[in-house]
Amino acid sequence: MIKHDGHIHSPYCPHGTADTFADYCEQAISHGLSGLTFTEHAPLPEGFTDPTPEQDSAMSYGRLTSYIEDLQAVKSFYKNKLSVLIGLEVDFIEGFEKETTTFLNEVGPTLDDSILSCHFININNEYYCIDYSPDVFLTCQTLLGSTDAVYKHYYETVKKSVKADLGSYKPTRIGHITLCQKFKKKYPATELHSQDITSILHLINDHNYSLDYNGAGTLKPLCGVTYPPSDIASLAHQLGIPLIYGSDAHQVKGMAAGVDTLFNTDILSTPVLR
Repeated sequence: MIKHDGHIHSPYCPHGTADTFADYCEQAISHGLSGLTFTEHAPLPEGFTDPTPEQDSAMSYGRLTSYIEDLQAVKSFYKNKLSVLIGLEVDFIEGFEKETTTFLNEVGPTLDDSILSCHFININNEYYCIDYSPDVFLTCQTLLGSTDAVYKHYYETVKKSVKADLGSYKPTRIGHITLCQKFKKKYPATELHSQDITSILHLINDHNYSLDYNGAGTLKPLCGVTYPPSDIASLAHQLGIPLIYGSDAHQVKGMAAGVDTLFNTDILSTPVLR
């Protein structure tokens, strides 16, 4: 049984739902969890234009203070029932490292926990949200030449995120490292990309980071597996990388996603507080 869900979104998510912080907390308690981390999509870096049609990938900067203050109140209210951690899911966007560092230096002292994730890839100086839709993935495939080339490009971006110097408040948990597989049933790869994935895991281990063992992929009809899949999660565990379960829920009913498919719930870790 899992004890902590380290990746949960909130009513502050523009592409999420109106489910409240309390709704998530009560569900966590009913599931027998001892804690959870709210990791709303952090405001995108200054100067970056969200390429999605509705430009709803992340919380606006103007709502950040309210998000933190609301969570501080929730954390206090549930302190005797549930460990509520205040966090963000921060995007690594190649070319915006300086802006991301500036943001983290500002908000970092208010956070208990955080995740560094890759959603956007840079192709010919244009950015694409890799998990937005099959059509966007197909555009990336067309530009790069194949599904395997898209995977390779994504994994290279993840490597850059792990190696990036984003200051002392850089998140130390790397999010859904195989998100590029979200549409794999429609656009299957011909290679396993084992070398790239192993390289990512060794980089994570070398930096003493942890891994987001993300259940959301199990709910995606064109994916059906966790990010990363169990064989990769098992290898990460063998390397000594802490695995922190995350449902990546954007609504209460998404909590506990993929729990029954995790290769071993007994080895799951909980976040190390800053």
